[in-house]
Amino acid sequence: MKNIDELKQILDNIEIQIQKCKLILEGGSLTPAKSSRADLTDKLIDLNEPVARENEKVIEGVFDGQKMIGPDGRQYSIPANYISKSKLVEGDILKLTIDENGNFIYKQIGPVDRERLVGKLIKDEAADEFVVMSDNKTYKVIMASVTYFKGDEGDEVVFLVPKGSDSQWAAIENIIKK
Repeated sequence: MKNIDELKQILDNIEIQIQKCKLILEGGSLTPAKSSRADLTDKLIDLNEPVARENEKVIEGVFDGQKMIGPDGRQYSIPANYISKSKLVEGDILKLTIDENGNFIYKQIGPVDRERLVGKLIKDEAADEFVVMSDNKTYKVIMASVTYFKGDEGDEVVFLVPKGSDSQWAAIENIIKK
């Protein structure tokens, strides 16, 4: 029985390597294509200017897959666990409140429409990071999500991307162990 399980593991690994090879041969890459930033730029125009209240500052911004971009183009770091837990996708509108002690408090105030997809978790050895591959397209994912769900290469991934928009990043909704 142990030999059969080992054989299945080897075949799963070979299948993943074949998928990687096919993607590269078809002109693809394990690195996701650059997404159109025009959508994000358009959203920035519609944001409110930063507001300074008594002891805090409030800034609205657009999530770009890793950080929030404010209306002035400044980038604000977001904790990876918040990105993962909230399942943020590119284009979501966020509100950042910086309190009197300098604490950053994020709140999602304008989620974009999402599309749910299923793919495979792939380890990009060159970049030492994980991507999700679905229909010969790859998406970057936040490592905190992979770690939280205890993902391994070859696992099936249910993930979210912005509906009707090309994106480079995806939010992991769940991982189904192989």
